Amino acid sequence: MSDTGKSTHSSGEAAYASLIEALRSGEFAPGDRLREEDVAKRLDLSRTPVREALRRLENNGIVEHRPRIGAVIRKLSRTEIVELYEMRIVLERTAARMAAQHGSEAEFDALDHMNARILDAQDTPTLGAAINHDFHEALYRAARNRFLLASAEAINNTLILLGPTTYLDPDRIRIVVSQHGDVTTALRQRDGDLAADAAEAHLQTSLRYRLKGMST
Repeated sequence: MSDTGKSTHSSGEAAYASLIEALRSGEFAPGDRLREEDVAKRLDLSRTPVREALRRLENNGIVEHRPRIGAVIRKLSRTEIVELYEMRIVLERTAARMAAQHGSEAEFDALDHMNARILDAQDTPTLGAAINHDFHEALYRAARNRFLLASAEAINNTLILLGPTTYLDPDRIRIVVSQHGDVTTALRQRDGDLAADAAEAHLQTSLRYRLKGMST
């Protein structure tokens, strides 16, 4: 590949990563239109890598192209949200069970540390949500299975489409921290079944909050 090709590819990766981060932080939200020139200006990039990044987001089902409008961030329907959580539960039960077998005490310490940071960030919901994302990613990494991790990454990208965080409710944060604690306790006990059940209970609660938010 030529230096120009490598540069374009690198810029495209940077544009994609920046767009993902902007979506996670709430800078862009489901339903927003993503005009190439506006995104390029905001990210301080040329339109070519931005176009590449938008195409990749479309391939991943995060952005859809609408006639006469252009690229728009998708909104998930109630049915799609339920289906998404069904898959999360399948994957996260597996991750928790495998992490109980393969994870290290240092990794479990890191999970507890992130959980404490979520509680400390209760006055900054977006920060708490970002740490929560890191918590779940660390759980998958502790499972020591690259194919499981790849499947989780595809699901986690779609989570961006859920919209604003549910961490605006202080009670929600306390429940999250408590349920994360149930997961890490089971991991330390090396009880895979208990860890899997705790992970599922946590996601079922998360789904209930999501659906409740849609009905208000």
